[in-house]
Amino acid sequence: MKDTLETAVQIAKEAGKIIRENLGKALQVEYKGKRDLVTEIDKRCEELIYKKIGCAFPRHGFMGEEGTRKSGEDEYVWIVDPLDGTTNFTHGYPFVAVSLALEFKGKIILGVVHDPILKETFASIKGKGASLDCKPIHVSKSDDISKSLLATGFSYDFKQDPGLQIKLFDEFIMLAQAVRRDGAAALDLCYIAMGRFDGFWEMKLHPWDTAAGVLILKEAGGVATDFKGKDYSIYDQEIIASNGLLHKPIVEAISKHI
Repeated sequence: MKDTLETAVQIAKEAGKIIRENLGKALQVEYKGKRDLVTEIDKRCEELIYKKIGCAFPRHGFMGEEGTRKSGEDEYVWIVDPLDGTTNFTHGYPFVAVSLALEFKGKIILGVVHDPILKETFASIKGKGASLDCKPIHVSKSDDISKSLLATGFSYDFKQDPGLQIKLFDEFIMLAQAVRRDGAAALDLCYIAMGRFDGFWEMKLHPWDTAAGVLILKEAGGVATDFKGKDYSIYDQEIIASNGLLHKPIVEAISKHI
């Protein structure tokens, strides 16, 4: 599995180079929805990752955000977000990532999240801990939500259905020391894993948004559940992630509104 991780890291870095070289440039932008963007760079990166994974692991399946699908000959499936933070990318805002996760029999066993701008690579193998650039990482020890730094995101359709998302933002902006909304869930989860953030919540996510980041978070000592506190699945559409110490107060704050 170590060799598989090294290959995944190399592939993520190759895709990241394309992102880094094109950040801030004029691009062809398409809309999958009113606010859900896709660029030629998303597609180029997914194509590159698909080809590289196909060469390295020809029997594995593939699920990419931009629609690339392959049924594998065994029970391994790569779950890929080729460019997490596309809206950021189109505006030249440098908070983007490449996310690769490997699922086996329904369980995520490997995750890589690469930030091509800061050139930081988060990685994990299930049961082996989590790392940032090959150095072990761990969640924060913050246990006071009033002193915490939290993160969140809004779904692409929140303007059509803003109710709960705005209520939760209002709740936590008053409860925590501060809340950040940076627009790339994979990096938000990794930032909890290494202690930059203490907690995170979001609605209407997809497997490629969280698959790698949640494994990295858990292997760094963190916790991920749904809004009711039940174990999180990447196929759930709502998530609470934290350093563990703050999980109960975050769940309790959200429970007042659902």
